[in-house]
Amino acid sequence: MQKTRWAILGPGAIAESFATWLPSSEHGELRAVASRDPDRAAAFAARYGAEVSGSYADILARDDVDAVYVATVHTTHAELAIAALEAGKAVLCEKPLAPSAAETERVLAAAERAGLPVVEAYKHRFSPLARAIDQRLQRRQVAAPMQVRAEFGFAAGGSDGRLFDPALAGGAIFDVGGYPVSFAVAAAAAAGVALEGLTLEAAHGRVERGVDVDASARLAAVGFTAHVDCSIGTQLSKRADIVGDGGWITLENAFGDRNHSPKTLDHFHDGQRDTIEVAQVHPFAAEADAVSRALRDGRLESRAMPWEQTRTVARLLDAWHATVMAGAR
Repeated sequence: MQKTRWAILGPGAIAESFATWLPSSEHGELRAVASRDPDRAAAFAARYGAEVSGSYADILARDDVDAVYVATVHTTHAELAIAALEAGKAVLCEKPLAPSAAETERVLAAAERAGLPVVEAYKHRFSPLARAIDQRLQRRQVAAPMQVRAEFGFAAGGSDGRLFDPALAGGAIFDVGGYPVSFAVAAAAAAGVALEGLTLEAAHGRVERGVDVDASARLAAVGFTAHVDCSIGTQLSKRADIVGDGGWITLENAFGDRNHSPKTLDHFHDGQRDTIEVAQVHPFAAEADAVSRALRDGRLESRAMPWEQTRTVARLLDAWHATVMAGAR
């Protein structure tokens, strides 16, 4: 398979992880780096061995770039993803694909017009552990009625920067809330729950200076409920639990980290408890390979994070954020 030639759009902290682990992918290589600041792009490119650098327009105009990794602030994701698609590039975009359901739909519509893949980078979805969970739920080893609990949070240690800027879609829900929501959505999908029926049933949170610092929500569908929590003010675990008819699944670390995917789950089924350990992967390499395989196969989406789940997560985050912000007024 021919190598996918990648450009990074936005040489920030998370792009450092992508550049570090892209060489571990099967099918990707870093070709270019783009930024609003060409000097910053050039310095990043030199550190990671990219051949070229420049502005966003410069790099998107090149015919030796096949795919882009969008790693800018949330509010610029849609604009850059659409520009990349219109320039003939596949897109891997950091979560959230956009900070609203409407903007998410704009990106997916652009991908359909271009006939090119767009993949949202919820890194835990590209791990062998995610496949192990999906298989157990598809086999009804844990079945409806089902309840999911999941949380993700950290103490930011300050109150400035993009996380605390309402104009940049700051706050806990858009930064880390998508992890437990995407976990719940994937569990619901694997269990056969109709995602269009999954709705926000209740939500609350703590808002300071226009951004949600902590937030909780209850999601519900027929035979399915999920309780999710997130924070940028308090350290939370990365634990997730799935409890249902016939058994349960527990993950002490459901989301892994930037270097390694999660690897262990506890599973109780048919009267027996087992600890399952799977291989670990480098999440950014796995995401890049998912895009490469979609390009090779002529698919618009990744099987690991299909558009139906991206749409559902976007819709639920939208509703969660709006409810929390309305409650603060």
